[in-house]
Amino acid sequence: MSGRTAPHSHYAHQLILAPGRPVTVLLDDAPVTASRLLIPSQVRHAIVEAPDPLFTVYAEPLMLEAQVLRDALSDAALSLPALGRALRECPRRRLADPRIERALVAIDASLTDKIAARTVADSAHVSLSQLQRLFVSQVGLPVRRLVLWRRLRLAMAQVLAGRPVTEAAHAAGFADSAHFSRSLKKLFGVTARQALQHMELRLLD
Repeated sequence: MSGRTAPHSHYAHQLILAPGRPVTVLLDDAPVTASRLLIPSQVRHAIVEAPDPLFTVYAEPLMLEAQVLRDALSDAALSLPALGRALRECPRRRLADPRIERALVAIDASLTDKIAARTVADSAHVSLSQLQRLFVSQVGLPVRRLVLWRRLRLAMAQVLAGRPVTEAAHAAGFADSAHFSRSLKKLFGVTARQALQHMELRLLD
């Protein structure tokens, strides 16, 4: 992956690895230059100088702790196969609350349609106010923003599987490809076209 981005923040922890020249990133408007840089979840940032090649690993806080990600990849060789192997060996985070698990299952099962928070709360067997508190405290996002994140993740998986962007956007519950691209730009600082034209993407579970 290479290229500058607009200022943005997203749910994933982001680890940037620059094997050649260091990368320069604005973190909360302060420039930082480094060869390996961890950007924790929801920290506003922008890539302002990006050497080529540049590896970026995104990891969901629901799956990996930021420090676990940093430690696991600190000595990994800078190649897609090596990074993939290191990530697969990372210990995964386990959610302690089964209500959150039920809510996430309900969300993922309904991404192609409109999702009502009340329906998710019913699936998790909690009140709507309890659901919102659980998501903020344990997931780190309100329900509505978590739904958008899961839609983006699904759409990118569809694109990587070979589906056209418009079809992938509809399959993930976006109104159209423009809605998908706007959401991608807001959360990742690049449009769908930029992501697909200038980056080599890999999805690792």
